[in-house]
Amino acid sequence: MLRTIGLMSGTSLDGVDAAWVETDGERIGRLGPRLTLPYDPALRRDLRALLDAAPGLGGDEPELADCVRRLTERHAEAVAALGEPADLIGFHGQTILHRPAERRTWQIGDAALLARLTGMPVAFDFRSADVAAGGQGAPLVPVVHAALAEALPKPLAVLNLGGVANVTWIGEDGALLAFDTGPANGPLDDWAQRRAGRPFDRDGALAAAGRPDGAVLARLLGHPYLAAPPPKSLDRLDFHRALGAAGIEHLSAEDGAATLVAFCAVCVAAAARHLPAPPRQWLVTGGGRRNPALMRALAGALAEPVRPVEVAGWDGDALEAQAFGVLAARVARGLPLTFPGTTGAPRPLPGGRIQPPPGR
Repeated sequence: MLRTIGLMSGTSLDGVDAAWVETDGERIGRLGPRLTLPYDPALRRDLRALLDAAPGLGGDEPELADCVRRLTERHAEAVAALGEPADLIGFHGQTILHRPAERRTWQIGDAALLARLTGMPVAFDFRSADVAAGGQGAPLVPVVHAALAEALPKPLAVLNLGGVANVTWIGEDGALLAFDTGPANGPLDDWAQRRAGRPFDRDGALAAAGRPDGAVLARLLGHPYLAAPPPKSLDRLDFHRALGAAGIEHLSAEDGAATLVAFCAVCVAAAARHLPAPPRQWLVTGGGRRNPALMRALAGALAEPVRPVEVAGWDGDALEAQAFGVLAARVARGLPLTFPGTTGAPRPLPGGRIQPPPGR
């Protein structure tokens, strides 16, 4: 067993999650401390700006280098704050561009700097081998969901509500199917910031005070992504133009938030049609599970029970970080990270690289 620290900075751009895990990449032993270090407003603002700028960046811009350094230093602070010795760090970095159809995926972060600052080897670059082989490069966590859910009744669906939503379906025989369902917190966070001056819709208060706009929803439901079969994955901004074209900018802050929540839920319901068999339940992880308006919308859109992952004894705030601790161990052992049913990879594919600290 390896002692690992998983680090995850998701598409919600809210901060760094860190978690200590004892694992060999296949089995999960002891789960240790976890924490979240928020990004300061300036870093969050600069990261959000990079999402718009990324398609035109060459990679050597001074403003990009400065952002990478600050991002990496924040990850090092998370490792230090955790205060636990480890054999290996799993460093996802921050996705600023994801276009698998062009065989491009870009996660920023300086693994060499992180290894130097922490004195630990760093597993990184988890997605690019899959994308280069024609896979979607996402989602990466389903193999960890399956390990955690070994004793749970199946079929089971695990729904992660980050900036983008993704589902893992686990069959009775252990078969995996996973894909991104559609937007989740990303557009809602941007809306709350732009229209209400809030970094996110705390407790779903904006959405709860509004009503979904049926005409806007109907236009959004025509988006071709929803009908496309898996494997499929999204960039955080893939629905950005569609939301504008659907007329959401004409809505009030409250009605716009309610419409975005409703759209996330109907996207998940549309995704359920692609599952090989109905799940016994939906276990929900990620920040979106803390939005009561979104959880109510999901419960209304899906036929099966919708519950936070805590009912299974999992920690929804730490799960993604824990997963990258497990994935780091898989990198170290050369085990597959992606599979035909999770990313459309041509075969089970290993991936990732390991950056040793100076002098090792």
